Amino acid sequence: MFVFACAGCGAELTTSLSQVTLPVHAHQKYGNGIQLPVLMEPGTFAVDPEPWGPPWRRWEEIPPDEAAARGVYAPVYALSDGAPGAIVIAPGDTRGTVLIPEKGGGACCGLDGAEGPNMACDACGLPVASRIDDCSLWQAVWLAPDAVCRLPVGGADGVPLSWEELMAEGKGTPPFEPIARWGERPDSRRWWSWSPQWEAAAGGALAHLLAASQGRPVTVPDGLIAEVFQRALDALLPAGPPVRRAVMAGPGGPAPDANADILLVPVHPQTGETWTPAGPAALAYTVPLPFGVWLWLAFPEPHLPVPVSGSMPNGVLRDDPPAPRPHRLFRADPEVFQHALVRLPAVGSPWLHEINENLLQHRRAGLF
Repeated sequence: MFVFACAGCGAELTTSLSQVTLPVHAHQKYGNGIQLPVLMEPGTFAVDPEPWGPPWRRWEEIPPDEAAARGVYAPVYALSDGAPGAIVIAPGDTRGTVLIPEKGGGACCGLDGAEGPNMACDACGLPVASRIDDCSLWQAVWLAPDAVCRLPVGGADGVPLSWEELMAEGKGTPPFEPIARWGERPDSRRWWSWSPQWEAAAGGALAHLLAASQGRPVTVPDGLIAEVFQRALDALLPAGPPVRRAVMAGPGGPAPDANADILLVPVHPQTGETWTPAGPAALAYTVPLPFGVWLWLAFPEPHLPVPVSGSMPNGVLRDDPPAPRPHRLFRADPEVFQHALVRLPAVGSPWLHEINENLLQHRRAGLF
């Protein structure tokens, strides 16, 4: 466990926290005027290894060698020149901080941190963090890495759960959820949508699937997996044999097919470790998915087609009807997709480079 303290005066700025992996949707901007919840679970923090936030530099201002040294292999609009290692926490886990009124920025419904740190240490006034709570952004507090220090408290961090323990816990991320706009009254009608977390997870995974395709068609299993990935794969990859097969693999299931070319596998939510198979399947390309999304794809929760009346029969887990289906086709998050794609060396191949360059056209076509 750790607390974060002000680098200027040593005052504690957070409650005790445990480290987890950075959510793939940490920097996601979702829709227009959408009310998104808090990014981090209470009592946790994550570290972003890359720079993020102001100041920004346009791609044209960055020498190719510098971009490659930062692990970016294809053009993007801009790269951050901020300090790497920002720490993200839930807003409720902050202590001893005050907002800086003049750093409110020109955001829409709340704070977006576009002007740099907007929270200061209450004891000495040093700017230490950025509060983010604007519409269409995940609510969070980002501690500036050069303004805080990490202090261990209460001994070492708890031992991460094993894969078996994670499977027993069974915390999947549902693919659909109700969405509301910022500022609507509590009794306003919400609508059911694809989960923003799923769209972000699919964006990162789709970039890996394209890189693993080697420019050949890719198939995924039927069902929800196909609904999430197959339409985009068919549109972005050429048709015709030979086809590369992508299958689900991970803890708690049968051994992965040794003939599969690509494995969709989970990422450990506490350590960031990607599950890897043993034996011949270890030669397949592994595509990482957040554990909660992977768990739902690998072991979908059963739903009854109609509510149950009378006594509960054996094997029935719930008697409520399934969540309403969204009224549109699934679309991967385009910004998360591009963020992952340009950081894969394979993007240097002409056909992947073309996909990155034509991302706007693919968005207009409804693929993203």
